Amino acid sequence: MIEVENLTRFYGPTAAIQDVSFRVDQGQIVGFLGPNGAGKTTTLRILSGYLPATSGTARVAGFDVFKESLAVRRRLGYLPENVPLYPEMRVRTYLDFVAEVKGVPRQERQRRVAAAMERCRVDDVANHLIGSLSRGYRQRVGIAQAILHDPEVILLDEPTVGLDPKQIIEIRQLITELAGQRTVILSTHILPEVEMVCQRVIIINQGKIVAVDTPENLKAKIRTSARVLLQVDGPAVAVRDHLERVPGVLRVEERPERADGRIRYLVECAPDRDLRRDLAAVVVRQGWGLSELRPADVMLEEVFIRLVTEESPHEQPAGQEGEP
Repeated sequence: MIEVENLTRFYGPTAAIQDVSFRVDQGQIVGFLGPNGAGKTTTLRILSGYLPATSGTARVAGFDVFKESLAVRRRLGYLPENVPLYPEMRVRTYLDFVAEVKGVPRQERQRRVAAAMERCRVDDVANHLIGSLSRGYRQRVGIAQAILHDPEVILLDEPTVGLDPKQIIEIRQLITELAGQRTVILSTHILPEVEMVCQRVIIINQGKIVAVDTPENLKAKIRTSARVLLQVDGPAVAVRDHLERVPGVLRVEERPERADGRIRYLVECAPDRDLRRDLAAVVVRQGWGLSELRPADVMLEEVFIRLVTEESPHEQPAGQEGEP
């Protein structure tokens, strides 16, 4: 559905992206991750036809992004980081205008606009001025404009930035509902978001792809030990000392809980050892309280940090807004 090969874009002498290659199959939700300045927005702008590449090829729904740009745009919905809304327009009027611009037949517009508003849950503000809406509602209107022509591919650039937790949950649910027949690329900095909604992950750093895989496979590649998480009510120094003495324990890391000041302990064990009973026995013998004991998986955040060790944003060319 999306095929990118050796895509490169220079801003003057600086390569925003270089030799970027990946493939996204139909119906997948793919997370596009990277630090600020890594090249995420540049890649999405090229795929949307907004920005030309210096070299390389990109195909969307079987059409060449550079040679068949109009065909690509008919099959693609795009939500840029800065949502393209007109604050002085009302929601329904704005979406009807967008439908006309995108070539939706006149006899179909009313139905498509109504369907997009219902799906994005903005039908209750259809007659409100866009400028009067909350950030969450504006994001939903932005997604509505991206999907109202029923595109095969949807590109979402940071769709949940600046939203409150309730709004984030609603947008995540909407993104999940969009998958299946549609292909979605979701650019985001929120790693739990990727684990919740994405089947595959593309990680880009300093303009180059450093990983393409499922979240589970990426975590498995860096999993070198068994891990157990405990919450123990006892003196921190003594707890850590006793846990470290258990045969098979490789490392103990304290993880204070900000809310109540209690401490959790992440215990790394030899990969062929299940030490949960031994760890629990140590705590019980010392008379401490054991509030939690469970296996702890590798988090996608750890994979990301391992692959992207530092942020090295490219210099922003004059006159360019957003991430290069």
